[in-house]
Amino acid sequence: MLPPFIVLDPFIEDWLREDIGRGDRSTSGLFPDGNAPIGTAVWIAKADGVIAGLTIAARVFYLLDQSVNFAAITQDGKPVKSGELIAEITGSLATLLMGERVALNLVMRLSGIASSTAEYVKAISSTKAHLVDTRKTIPGMRILEKYATFIGGAINHRYGLDDAVMLKDNHIAAAGGITEAVQRVRENIPFTTSIEVETESIPQVKEAVQLDLDVIMLDNMPVEMMREAIALIRQNSSHTKIEASGNITLNTIAQVANLGVDYISTSAMVTRSHWLDISMRIRT
Repeated sequence: MLPPFIVLDPFIEDWLREDIGRGDRSTSGLFPDGNAPIGTAVWIAKADGVIAGLTIAARVFYLLDQSVNFAAITQDGKPVKSGELIAEITGSLATLLMGERVALNLVMRLSGIASSTAEYVKAISSTKAHLVDTRKTIPGMRILEKYATFIGGAINHRYGLDDAVMLKDNHIAAAGGITEAVQRVRENIPFTTSIEVETESIPQVKEAVQLDLDVIMLDNMPVEMMREAIALIRQNSSHTKIEASGNITLNTIAQVANLGVDYISTSAMVTRSHWLDISMRIRT
């Protein structure tokens, strides 16, 4: 779900200020008296994909002019075909022109992520594994990029460092070992906070499975090592969830899912996604 606009508006306003700068010279040159006529614009998909971010796009135009009517023809999460109408926007032509780039950029970026995510979800749809995202996001865009992965069918991993404890290789190295790291954090966190530990070898899994953890991550393990690690965890802890991560691609994700993990995390659906091409056409 999207956070309330009291959270999102400062971001959108910053993006508008970045684009508009000291003023939209093109639009103000067309309408120097500020009295632009009312017109309509349509958004058209130029490629197949999954749409995400229409509510954000509507808010872009609303912040410029509250009288603008943004009518979504499809919905976030719905697949679209190239040539399909996505939205119809009616209002001052000056506002439509001024908000065009920011609104389109956001929807094209988020729709690209949602489209990519949907491909990964489809690849493991016959398994019990759930796809989860990561914190590898563009600074300032995490809330929206994670919204896009959710729209594409993934489950959100933690949003930030304050969400949960995840002890990765550098935390373990800093503490001097997995057991020491877990003991230290347990002394200093609220009892409601979940703990996940990253493991890279069978000896690390054997150590982690003795610590009554919420999640054990199998990071960058070969398939056969992962299979052994999963069996070890299942035999020793019925409630600990298993997450696989590291170099997960569309070509490998189904094989990993079929090993019996609970979650598969990858940044690829965000970091390797392509923008979904969308164009805006003015119809006066």
